[in-house]
Amino acid sequence: MDSPSSSSITTGDKIITVKTAPSLVDSFRGCGISSVRVDKEELRQNLTMPEYLRFAIRDCIRFKDTIVCKSHFTIGDSMHGDDKAVAPKTPMIVFINPRSGGRHGPVLKERLQHLMSEEQVFDLLEVKPHEFIRYGLGCLDTLAGLGDTCAKETRQRIRIVVAGGDGSVGWVLGCLTELHTQGLEPVPPVAIIPLGTGNDLSRSFGWGGSFPFSWKAAIKRTLYKASIGPICRLDSWKISLSMSEGTTVEPPYSLKQTEEYSLDESLEVEGELPEKVICYEGVFYNYFSIGMDAQVAYGFHHLRNEKPYLAQGPIANKIIYSGYTCTQGWFLSPCSGDPSLRGLKNILRMHVKRFNSSEWEQVLVPTSVRAVVALNLHSYGSGRNPWGNLKPEYLEKRGFVEAQVDDGLLEIFGLKQGWHASFVMVELISAKHIAQATAIRLEVRGGEWKDAYMQMDGEPWKQPLNKDYSTFVEIKREPFQSYMVNGE
Repeated sequence: MDSPSSSSITTGDKIITVKTAPSLVDSFRGCGISSVRVDKEELRQNLTMPEYLRFAIRDCIRFKDTIVCKSHFTIGDSMHGDDKAVAPKTPMIVFINPRSGGRHGPVLKERLQHLMSEEQVFDLLEVKPHEFIRYGLGCLDTLAGLGDTCAKETRQRIRIVVAGGDGSVGWVLGCLTELHTQGLEPVPPVAIIPLGTGNDLSRSFGWGGSFPFSWKAAIKRTLYKASIGPICRLDSWKISLSMSEGTTVEPPYSLKQTEEYSLDESLEVEGELPEKVICYEGVFYNYFSIGMDAQVAYGFHHLRNEKPYLAQGPIANKIIYSGYTCTQGWFLSPCSGDPSLRGLKNILRMHVKRFNSSEWEQVLVPTSVRAVVALNLHSYGSGRNPWGNLKPEYLEKRGFVEAQVDDGLLEIFGLKQGWHASFVMVELISAKHIAQATAIRLEVRGGEWKDAYMQMDGEPWKQPLNKDYSTFVEIKREPFQSYMVNGE
């Protein structure tokens, strides 16, 4: 029942568009469940950098200084003839989240290091993506500037694999935007080893919905696919969050505090504007949501962190998640008289820019809607397509276009009470279609609501509301696109 998806793929110097139809088979594809035999030694030779480059990158990250790599330049430069350093066909860097994959990250990390090298596999808790990008890739750029051909070719060919969930993948992609903004190209494409619960980014690019039980053999095939797979384009969406000064909030790591934030003053504000504000900015790739679904995700994340023994893998997580959803009032709250348990219309005012217009347009939030989702991919909630497979007649009637991952549009839909969401998630019905937009602005007002719950790419947070001042969320497409390796 999923609608066909498509994306641009780079093959050689050409970009082509392919269409895929997600299905249950996708949950078992993409991570190497095939009959292709991969030679371990040949794979290691194709992925592993020369030792002097690995050590140079390691030292630059350790000392947080790219100048350190100059001491390694003489080593690479002194190699001649048969001993001359040669760049591997597809040098690979892996980031692994040890908390994902049923907490089996350390074992997986050891296996990856065995297949490549210790210096090319990074624990996300120890080395942050921006540290590698700034100092690791900066090391290669510095050496290339000194005339190191091996470093130059390694920098041009390098690819990144993220072993983790959607949040980990989004974190790495967000840090790679630094290369776009500084004009430091090429930007490495990203492949995925799906270790999270939903793995919607992984599903959308052919890496499957979960990692196989026979993961030791699958690791080789996954790295092989990551080294040869074609490159796709993916829209990146910038989110800006502003609130009154003094608001205490614990945003996800993908949101960073910023000093400057300019609110589009062309729109009338329903609430009061504070004199001083706190601002956060970040980038997402799959979805942003506000409402009951984010509240459930927030509670589940806290439950899992408080009781880590419950996190034994994606299947266990999904069972606990489903049970936890039933305790959060999504199913029974319509019978309650408490206004804090009713629709988002009580606190939310939405404006959008449609794909054929540069003007803001107010869009009413249906009274029954308790969660609003802005979706970029065709996969949400572990591979579901809540936007649905819409017929051309319906698209024309509503002024919609067929959804793509690189079309510069977000699909905005609503979920009602838990029963409606359940039917949507098993694809018996589509979600409540609200709009397609190139930009979104949300004004969230307090009052009887003390908190709102938000999430982006699987990372939820609780947003305190002020009864006197509004909280604003603005979403706009980044001028550049991210690059993904297709695992089909």
